[in-house]
Amino acid sequence: MSQTTAAGTFSLGDRHVKRLGYGAMQLAGPGVFGPPRDRAAAIAVLREAVAQGVDHIDTSDFYGPHVTNQIIREALAPYPDDLVIVTKIGARRGEDASWLPAFSPAELTQAVHDNLRNLGVDVLDVVNLRLMFDVHAPAEGSIEAPLTVLADLQRQGKVRHVGLSHVTPTQVAEGRRICEIVCVQNQYNLAHRADDALIDMLAADGIAYVPFFPLGGFTPLQSSALSEVAQQLGATPMQVALAWLLQRAPNILLIPGTSSVAHLRENLAAAALTLPSEVLAKLDGIGRTG
Repeated sequence: MSQTTAAGTFSLGDRHVKRLGYGAMQLAGPGVFGPPRDRAAAIAVLREAVAQGVDHIDTSDFYGPHVTNQIIREALAPYPDDLVIVTKIGARRGEDASWLPAFSPAELTQAVHDNLRNLGVDVLDVVNLRLMFDVHAPAEGSIEAPLTVLADLQRQGKVRHVGLSHVTPTQVAEGRRICEIVCVQNQYNLAHRADDALIDMLAADGIAYVPFFPLGGFTPLQSSALSEVAQQLGATPMQVALAWLLQRAPNILLIPGTSSVAHLRENLAAAALTLPSEVLAKLDGIGRTG
């Protein structure tokens, strides 16, 4: 039994995936722009992830752009039958590597076709609509127009399932009135706990919650409490932070990213790490004070 099996599974659309997956964002170049410094190393990470039992990979065609999906195709196609690849649309990259909204019907439709082509598939397993009302945090605004476009692409057979990313609870409720939503992908980690109530609501309805930046993103979590717990358990702070997320709620699916095989193995080992109740209480305090 692989380590990834230890944390169990949860539903993602009509599939069940292991709760510890892999996020491919870091396989592009610096700033998620351009090619990686070492394409062979990127391919090795993907192949090792699948060899270790990962069956959920998160990506987007605006990583690079196009680069990450092309590497995934080179590394893994023809894809294993149990592999679920989740992508996202709603943004594009400027020539200066900026992140720009791409919400028009033409842009959303093109993005789906770009993902299909670069991944080399006939249908996308899950597509998240990534909201861009504010680049830095979820911001209110109706999602009816762009989500209706994505739902129409789903009816055309280009997309199996639809999710939402970078959204507020109000937008989740609006989205669920338009089409079935199988997952929500927002920033959430030990120190960034704004979605506590949303996670619990989604869990009650059997909808997956996929935290991005589970380790703090481009500014990794720094906490003396986290470091002390890690030392006490003989684990790394990153493993403890991932284990805390796995124990936070049963509907949480993790997609930590890395461009290193060694770091990948370290992350996946978190699936087998169980945190005692007193440790959980100590870590919960980080969110209340951080």
